[in-house]
Amino acid sequence: MKKTQKSQFVIIRTLFLLTAFMCLGWADTWEGIQSAASTITSVRAEFVQEKHMEILAKPVVSKGVFYFQAPNSLRWEYQSPVHSILLMHDGRTKRYILKNGAITEDAGAHLQSMQVVLQDIAQWLNGRFEENPAFSASLEPHRKIVLRPKEKSLANIIQRIELILSDRPGIIAAVMIYEGEKSYTRFEFKNAVLNQPLQDSIFRKIS
Repeated sequence: MKKTQKSQFVIIRTLFLLTAFMCLGWADTWEGIQSAASTITSVRAEFVQEKHMEILAKPVVSKGVFYFQAPNSLRWEYQSPVHSILLMHDGRTKRYILKNGAITEDAGAHLQSMQVVLQDIAQWLNGRFEENPAFSASLEPHRKIVLRPKEKSLANIIQRIELILSDRPGIIAAVMIYEGEKSYTRFEFKNAVLNQPLQDSIFRKIS
């Protein structure tokens, strides 16, 4: 897999991972997390993403919204500064990007990598994060979960992921993805709504 495709694969894997972690409830054991995850049928939330790098005077900020419907439907939409949409439904994954003033489907070769992620989805959505073959997971004090890559090739892209659980079941407060000592991406989630009916069209259509 080429470096650019590998980076895109890791980004997509991380997005699915973040969505899965939005299904966590507050718990101090893996069994408790799995039990809490089983109660979530849908999630809608807004997110703010900050990209921090040593060469940047200030972080690059992106904003958007995502929807999740159990068992494996997802819409992850960046609304600013660049509009792009990732859809997953009925075992199919599609990505749309803003190009020449219009939202266009991205049919690049890296879409094959997205399909690989689907093999992990059922495991994540059942709260079995400690079984993910790509990461070793540990529960730490103050409702923090730390994921560390097992393979060096992945560790060269992501050093670790830290997730801080909210005191509200089903919600996380923040996610930190460390790509290097001075390079990291931070996600914050707000206005989350859980277990409300969502129309299938959200996951099939871009409008």
